[in-house]
Amino acid sequence: MGWHCTGLRWPQEGPVLGWRKDGRAGGAGSVRTSVLAYGAELGFRAGGERHCVGARGNVCPLGAVVSGRSTGARCPECARLDRAHSVAADTIADDPRTYRVYLAWFGPGMVKVGITAEERGAARLREQGAVVFSWLGRGPLMAARRTEELLRSALGVPDRIPYARKRAVRAALPGATERVAEVEGLYGRAAALEGEGGGWPRSLERLPFEPVDHTGLFGLDGAVEVARAVTELVADGVVAGRLVAAAGPDLHLAGADRVVVLDTRLITGWELAGADARSGVTVPTADIGGGGVQDGLF
Repeated sequence: MGWHCTGLRWPQEGPVLGWRKDGRAGGAGSVRTSVLAYGAELGFRAGGERHCVGARGNVCPLGAVVSGRSTGARCPECARLDRAHSVAADTIADDPRTYRVYLAWFGPGMVKVGITAEERGAARLREQGAVVFSWLGRGPLMAARRTEELLRSALGVPDRIPYARKRAVRAALPGATERVAEVEGLYGRAAALEGEGGGWPRSLERLPFEPVDHTGLFGLDGAVEVARAVTELVADGVVAGRLVAAAGPDLHLAGADRVVVLDTRLITGWELAGADARSGVTVPTADIGGGGVQDGLF
């Protein structure tokens, strides 16, 4: 039996891929990680069928086959269970942990507000592919939630940005000054709400503006001309190339004549074997920002 990828992780040092021998999120078997280095050659070949990865550390009871295009790799039942216990679902209002509110920049005109458990540090920002971010405040979960809603309603700041938009702008990011300026401007507008009646929750401590820029960590500090993105894996399909950048769940792989982006959420649930890095990409892809899907393999 081959290895199953459990996804791209972002410790502070840089990206790593997680692996499980039996392919079940909570099952027994060997577990390991692969540290990724820019310039290294990577290659994956998918085998068999793609199976549900389960939820909350539990094996899918049905061993269900799931769509190759799903970024969640979960059957409907496991997807419901996973979301029911997430912070995003607002079902754990009594969570005693401290949360942080952040402002994240992904590209020109793309700044969002969000929250993450303080114990996770900035891992959530790296997982989302935030190019620049700054903390805004810290406090109880519901205070963080109210602050998030305040910025949405008072300042029109979104809490979600479509991933395709984030990916499309990475090849032409502006300079460091411009990247930080958008986040700093929003921070100032958000901080101004603190003294207004009925605004900033009293139990949320405002944190100083301290921007963190991830372009170097992501490998985006040089030109990264991305042509296409993988839309799904198929049985016996190959994705291979030289790793030139990574951001969020994405790996940017350079082949003979182009750079292809692989969203590693698409490879979870598959049994994977190694492939020659010169094998190229033999799975369906789409133009970045174009929306057109390649029907056949190439």
